[in-house]
Amino acid sequence: MSGVRVLVGTHKGAFVMTSDAKRKQWDISGPHFTGWEVYHVKGSPADPNRLYASQNTSWFGQVIQRSNDGGKTWQAMEGKFAYDGEPGTHKWYDGSSRPFAFTRIWHLEPSLTDPDTVYAGAEDAALFRSTDGGQTWGELPALRQHSTAADWAPGAGGMCLHTIILDPKHKDRMFVAISAAGAFRSDDAGKSWRPINQGLRSEGIPDPNAEVGHCVHRIAMNPSRPDTLFMQKHWDVMRTDDAGDSWREVSGNLPSDFGFPIDIHPHEPETIYVVPIKSDSEHVPPDGKLRVYRSRSGGNEWEALTNGLPQSNCYVNILRDAMAVDALDAPGSYFGTTGGQVYASADAGDSWNPIVRDLPAVLSVEVQTLT
Repeated sequence: MSGVRVLVGTHKGAFVMTSDAKRKQWDISGPHFTGWEVYHVKGSPADPNRLYASQNTSWFGQVIQRSNDGGKTWQAMEGKFAYDGEPGTHKWYDGSSRPFAFTRIWHLEPSLTDPDTVYAGAEDAALFRSTDGGQTWGELPALRQHSTAADWAPGAGGMCLHTIILDPKHKDRMFVAISAAGAFRSDDAGKSWRPINQGLRSEGIPDPNAEVGHCVHRIAMNPSRPDTLFMQKHWDVMRTDDAGDSWREVSGNLPSDFGFPIDIHPHEPETIYVVPIKSDSEHVPPDGKLRVYRSRSGGNEWEALTNGLPQSNCYVNILRDAMAVDALDAPGSYFGTTGGQVYASADAGDSWNPIVRDLPAVLSVEVQTLT
């Protein structure tokens, strides 16, 4: 029987939620790693039973957890993270230079074909890879040692590598996004990188059209058309149709083009979802109304999806990794809030229902489609 497994990372633990294809009744397991920040939980596309979780506290540091049974049991991996070679420097908020210093893992991205290979995006921005199921980790140093790295600077949440996208049609191509450096692409499995920020414009930096320095919040790709990507930026929703060589704005009639998550319908590459918030200083829904916006035309024309969502006195935020879409024939959409609610839609966003309401602040939401 087909179904879904929703993986939720929160400020105080992880939760695993499963349902059949109707997505009306949910079995909720957790919290796992109670009291720990779990920045991200992600399942392997190559093995539905293999899950990875990024568990972190200021007291014990960074731990990667692995499950081989769909989240029923977990094992802490002993592998440590260390930068390759000299740390180098990056810009700080005041324009001074600081050495790169490892803080935490923001994002885990398992290989499309091998359950034992997984990539990890770090703060301060760096890319790591494990080929033994998370037991050992090595940096792919060419990214952090890029010629522009000394000019990278942290966003408000830190200088985090928060997005990793593996191209299903070009086996050596991958994309990453760093706040607040921008987007980068590798065409040789991480041996070299180039910035792909042409067309991005960011007020408040010395050169609004600079090669790096842009605060990219999230990038999404439909696997059937990997040269087309959509981006939620620090202001502006953007689109590229040439694998990042150039970008154009598609914010259209959104009430605010500031937000964090962005995602794509699995069967309709021109259908995209965002959740606008008021501004970079007010991380709340415009007018206190929680609304997901959907475009069926690849941007510019957007419709508000409100059925089942609070439309008054709602002041939660939805973080960059806290939205996902499943791949069932009738796809479902999911997102979590800083107020601890996880919402699900079994009809591509037309209507929403809460799976659960009272979790700790939700940091990430991912979904596995089970067959």
